[in-house]
Amino acid sequence: MHKEIWLFARLFVTLQPNSRKEMANELQQTEEQFKSVMAECRALFEKKLHDYGASWRILRPSSLTDQLFIKAKRIRSLETKKVSLVGEGIRPEFIALINYGIVGLVQLAHGYVDKVDMTPEEAMALYDRYANEALELMMKKNHDYDEAWRNMRVSSYTDFILTKIQRIKEIEDLGGDTLVSEGIDANYMDIINYAVFGAIKLIGK
Repeated sequence: MHKEIWLFARLFVTLQPNSRKEMANELQQTEEQFKSVMAECRALFEKKLHDYGASWRILRPSSLTDQLFIKAKRIRSLETKKVSLVGEGIRPEFIALINYGIVGLVQLAHGYVDKVDMTPEEAMALYDRYANEALELMMKKNHDYDEAWRNMRVSSYTDFILTKIQRIKEIEDLGGDTLVSEGIDANYMDIINYAVFGAIKLIGK
């Protein structure tokens, strides 16, 4: 009996370094994939800034929330129907959710305006700030949850995003007067991160 316990303990100690190494490799891979998707989103955002300027500065919070809802609702519709009649798939909608999520964080911090008041350079600086904050949050949560996102279905990301959007609507309707809930900014961050995970899983699809 003692020999069996000793052998088990030795096996456990032997496996532990390998297990830690594998986890470290997975965390690094997630960070690289996250940065790759964010770079893709940033490039698209920058091109749209060139074409339209920071026209989204005019969006009021409720309009931005509805835009997020439209994108997430379309993803859920395509997941259910399995076909798109306009030719655009699910992944571009996740990319849009990421960028609109960052726009939401900018609007939350700076308010909306009646006339565009921000240069493309200023907008990109803010974009980079919030993208980095999203990455830092993801890395902390991913460390604690041990890469759980990899075993989740893409449809679950969609439902979680829709849930976060509904929470934002409720907080907006309450005028931000919540009792125990996280703020709108935390929900935007979660939407961004879930959308990145969806975009990672749908690369090449």
